Amino acid sequence: MREAIEGLIFTGIGMWMLVSTIKTLIRKGKGTLAPWSPATKLITNGLYAYVRSPMIIGVLLVLLGESLIFLSFNIFIWALAFFIINNIWFSLFEEPDLVKKFGEEYKEYKKQVHRWIPRLQPYRRGRGFGK
Repeated sequence: MREAIEGLIFTGIGMWMLVSTIKTLIRKGKGTLAPWSPATKLITNGLYAYVRSPMIIGVLLVLLGESLIFLSFNIFIWALAFFIINNIWFSLFEEPDLVKKFGEEYKEYKKQVHRWIPRLQPYRRGRGFGK
C-alpha cells in the first residue's frame, strides 16, 4: 500500500510537470510538442529556470510512479531505458540543434542550468548562480 501511495505522489508531480512545461512551451516558446511546430523562442522561465529537461523529468516521474503503483520491475527498466535514450538524444542531437538555433543565449543557459539536477534558485538571463 505504501508503494502505491508513493507511486501516486510521483505520478502526480510528474503530470503537474508535464502540464506546466507544455503550457510554458505554448505560451512563452510560441510552439508545440509537435516537431513541425517547435518553440521559436528559447524558454528559460517556469520550470526551465531550474532544470533544462523538466518535461523528460516529468515523464520519468510518471514512469517511476507507475512502477511503484503496479510493483512492476519492467516499467522500472523502461524508465531507466527512457532516461538513457534521452540522455544520448540530448547530447548528440537536441542540444547541438539548440546551439545552432539560439546561439550564445543557449550556451549561457546551458552553462548555468543542469540538464537533470534542478537549481535551488531560478536562472535569470545575464545572471549566473546566486547573482
